Formats: sequence, C-alpha cells, structure tokens
Amino acid sequence: MKKFLLVEDSPIVVKIIKHICKEQQDLQYDVANSFAQAKQLLEEHGKEHYLVAVVDLNLPDAPNGEVVDYTIKAAIPTIVLTGNYDEETREQMLEKRIVDYVVKESRFSYEHVLRLIRRLHKNQSIKILVADDSKMSRNYIAGLLSSHLFQVETADDGDTALNMIQNDPDIKMLITDYNMPRMNGFDLVKNIRKEVDKNDLVIVGLSGEGNSKLSAKFIKNGANDFLSKPFSHEEFHCRILHDIENMEMLQTMKHMAYHDYVTGLPNKRQFYEEGAETLNAARKNKSHTSLAVLSIDNLLGIQNQYGLDASEQTLKALASQLPKAFSRFHYARVSDADIAVLMVGLNLEQAATLAENFREIVEDHIVLLDGFSFNFTISGGVVSSDTLSLTEMIKEADNLLYTAREEGANQICHE
Repeated sequence: MKKFLLVEDSPIVVKIIKHICKEQQDLQYDVANSFAQAKQLLEEHGKEHYLVAVVDLNLPDAPNGEVVDYTIKAAIPTIVLTGNYDEETREQMLEKRIVDYVVKESRFSYEHVLRLIRRLHKNQSIKILVADDSKMSRNYIAGLLSSHLFQVETADDGDTALNMIQNDPDIKMLITDYNMPRMNGFDLVKNIRKEVDKNDLVIVGLSGEGNSKLSAKFIKNGANDFLSKPFSHEEFHCRILHDIENMEMLQTMKHMAYHDYVTGLPNKRQFYEEGAETLNAARKNKSHTSLAVLSIDNLLGIQNQYGLDASEQTLKALASQLPKAFSRFHYARVSDADIAVLMVGLNLEQAATLAENFREIVEDHIVLLDGFSFNFTISGGVVSSDTLSLTEMIKEADNLLYTAREEGANQICHE
C-alpha cells in the first residue's frame, strides 16, 4: 500500500495517529508539521508517492485551508481534519470534492480516518459503471466516485450499459438513472438480474422525479439500493460505501463457505458442486476423465514429532505445490490429509504419470519451521472412467490410495 501524507501541527494528534498505525503495520506515512514542509515532501517525492493526504484545515502557515487547495490541485485524495465543527466551512470543503471532513474529537475520529485510507486502497480495484443520459449528472457522479479512487466507466443509455456489463465482468457496481432513452433503468435492472446475482453486481437506482414509489419499484426489480436526486456528497458516499462493503462481506462469507480455512484451497463442498458440472460437460464432449486422491503420508506422525504447527505447515506446503502440476484442473482438500484432483482431458496413463511427477515434486520439497526443516511424502490413487459418478470415482481412487499405503506409501497406484 502507498504511504499517506499527514499534515498536522499538533504533536498530540500526530502521536495518536502514529500509535494507531503502529498497531496496523501496513499503514506507512510521512509527517509534515506545516504547509511548507508538506510542499517540500511533495516536491521531493512526487504526488504519485502518496495514496491520500490527511491535512489539518488550520495550520500556522496556512490558516485558511490553503493546504487543502494545494493537495486537491495536486490530484491527491484529501481528508480534512479540523478542531471545530463549522457547517459553512464543512459545505465549502465538500464542494472541493474532498474524501471526508473529520472533526478531531477522539481516538475514534482518527480510527475512522485510517479506515477511510484502507477503503481508498481497496477502491482502486473496484470498477463502477454510471448510466445516465444527462451528461452533467453523469460527470458529477463520476467525479464523486473518482475522488474516492474508484475506476469509473460511463454509459448514456440502458442498452449501452447492458452491453458493457455483459462484456466486462470486472464491473462490480452499476449506478443507473430511471429515465433513459432506448432502455430505462427498470428494464436495465430486470435484464441484468436474469444473469447476474445481487452479490456479484451491486445496482443502485437513481431518480429525480420525487416519486416515493420509484425506490420500491427499483428494489423489487432487483436493485440493491436507491437514491433520490439531488443527494448530498456525504449521503452519496455513505450509501455507496455501505453497498460496496455489504457486497465484500457476502463475497467473503461465500469464499469461507467454499474454501478450506487452513490451506485456502477449495473445499469438499466446492469440489462436489463444480466437479459434478465439469464431469457432466466432459462426458457430453466425450472427453477422457480421470481422478486422483492424493494424501500426505503419516500426517499425525508429523504432528506428534514436530507439533501442531508442523501439520498445518505441511498442508500449506502441499497446497503451494499443487499449481505446479494441476493448475488447469479442479482440485480441493476433501478431508484432513487428502486432496482430490479431477483431470478432464487425460486418460488413465496420462493422469497417473502426472500424479507420479507431482509425488516427486513433493518428495523433494523442504518444509522450514522455527529453525528446523523436514520432508514429507504423499501417496495416491488414480482412476479413469466414462460412467462412474464423481462420488464413485473418489471412492475407487481412495481404495487405490489405501493399497498404495499398504504397499509402503510414497507411491501412486492406479487401475
């Protein structure tokens, strides 16, 4: 993460922010105690060096907010700190497209600032599409989003917006007006929701008609949220960030439901759901399908000899090596020490050879842990079938794995 620039003349405020940053080591910063020092740092490092500027509104050498104008002119997202709340000053600052206006009241205020910095860092990877036939409205909304470092695309009608979403899966949010030519906002939302779930694309409806029924109609048609025009700077950003964070939370929960918490690999649930679809598609195309179950030999013995951390590190080491052999196939952790790999397009001989090559990679890999190292081995069973279900293939491969273990382990058995 890029550094942030803190421009603050109060030693107490600087000390508090430094203390909070010490607890969150990824937050790096430079401190300027005056406007002159801030200009010197920016001239020395360049504006690209800083993600955001956090600036005191009233400095001894810039008592009227001159530093705010300077950082905004340098195109650096700016968070304004002030010792006193003043409604007129707040409105003036928000008109300058600052990120936020924060009163220095307590530690919570500074924690809020640091959360904003993290949010801005995340926003750089989020693409938002603004659909509105009014160029003025479109540019205004795009400007608000750009000030928070979102990637912004625009469309002047519903048809164009629909095509852009269909062709660009990286778009994570659509902000759409109701009244548009060719396809209005309702029809746009309905067409999108035929294909895209609420958790994968957030849709926010807009309208300036002042009809209270529009918000319900938008949401019933599949929108996540609705805003009436005109809206304030703060209302817009609060709602947009709330919707984005809800989407991220749901995506995190979904990821946790489908991935193993130790290795980060897909889990058994994901393997069975996606694997069954892949298997059916392969058989329709008359492609070879093979499956391997690979297992760490004596994982319990490793744990007993080296400790609980050693067993987790062994699993992580195995997971880290999987892409070297199986990057184009489905694989998952399906039990404590077992990895299942579904290999479409490989016959039994090819799959067994690939599994054997992977066994050799693992055998040569060294696990480092707290000043000592150890090796581990795997055994596996490989099957190929044009008729067995995924569950049946796993059962057959598991039987062959048992045979490999009975015959001395550190080997691959196949039919």
